Amino acid sequence: MADARRDGPHEWPETLDVASLLGRGWRPTPFREFVLKVHSRCNLSCDYCYMYEMADQGWRRQPRRMARPTVDRVAERIAEHARAKLLDQVDVTLHGGEPLLAGLDHLRYTIEKVRDACAPDVEVRFHVQTNGVLLDRPFLDLFLEHGVRVGVSLDGDEEGHDRHRRASNGHGSFQSVQAGLERLCDERYRRLFSGLLCTVELRNDPVRTYEAMLGFEPPAIDFLLPHGNWDAPPPGRPPDTSTPYGDWLVAAFDRWYRSREKHTRVRLFDDIMMLLLGRPAGSEAVGLSAIAVAVVETNGRIEQVDSLKSAYEGASATVLHVSRDPFEAALLLPPIAARQIRGLALAEQCRACRLRLVCGAGHYVHRYRSGSGFRNPSVYCHDLQRLITHVHAEVSREVATIRARRDASTTATAEAAAKAATAATA
Repeated sequence: MADARRDGPHEWPETLDVASLLGRGWRPTPFREFVLKVHSRCNLSCDYCYMYEMADQGWRRQPRRMARPTVDRVAERIAEHARAKLLDQVDVTLHGGEPLLAGLDHLRYTIEKVRDACAPDVEVRFHVQTNGVLLDRPFLDLFLEHGVRVGVSLDGDEEGHDRHRRASNGHGSFQSVQAGLERLCDERYRRLFSGLLCTVELRNDPVRTYEAMLGFEPPAIDFLLPHGNWDAPPPGRPPDTSTPYGDWLVAAFDRWYRSREKHTRVRLFDDIMMLLLGRPAGSEAVGLSAIAVAVVETNGRIEQVDSLKSAYEGASATVLHVSRDPFEAALLLPPIAARQIRGLALAEQCRACRLRLVCGAGHYVHRYRSGSGFRNPSVYCHDLQRLITHVHAEVSREVATIRARRDASTTATAEAAAKAATAATA
């Protein structure tokens, strides 16, 4: 598919002057996470998938599996980058498509090659993000052997999950995913479980969705807003000031936050609370953290984060390849630098917004509009305002209650001490 956008005027961030940034003292943040697309195909046909169902269809031209010579070169490049940047630890995520389609032996080869290349001075923390359908004991034994953390995509209960996450024959995948999760939750493998990834669907009840996932006792849940932008809005997101996604997330937040015990982390909610308290949160969804992630496709090409594929054909692409280019070269590309310059990348409306340090204009992908590129507010702007102001109100109310109790306790203690002193001198 041709990229018609390239024929028009340059859009943000192609116009970003990286040389000028460097001259003013800016320096890029080294890559600390590497996403390896070990397999480019999937065994599900989820109709909301940014990889297969949205603007960029480049997956059709990719090799199905990352060849072993490419794996070897990727491993060398990761080690090279970590040592050049004096990093003692990096994260490597095995991704796809569906990464388990690469096969047991190929995943073992990839893990061992990367770890051997980085040893002994750079620790590699491995992760795999899977749809869970193929998650059996041989894979889990491999992950246990190498300490690979496992994240699984699950959209709530069976009805909600199977609304979108289906096989090519139209059959729902919930039962297969549930079986994989039950194996992962076995006592032997439980420590590998990193959490559940859930894409928000307005037709699914938020409380029921949260509680269905809670049944697997995940250490973390990550709610993902469906990828969309100003040219191709998300489903149910009209061009007005309504807040359907904000309302959905508020209901889920209240169910989570008002529980007597927090049975799991919810990353989006935790990140918002951290940012409201003035602390950093390393999130793509909110805040202004520098994004330090590099993706390597099955053919060895170095790319930006793959969710950009939802915007337009070639949105995540670069001209770099692990066979000839170090990762450091990618840090100086305008599209990657743009995601590391924090508030300088925001649109004027966002720079003037009181919520900018918390919202950060939302997920970068959701800002795209043809003609101006990615320098816009999020297509979810009103939803994010709704959620953030609600979280702020709830946290402020709890802090006020805690302070009132503390002050009352301090006053009572002082009064008791005064009475005791009076009695002692009577």
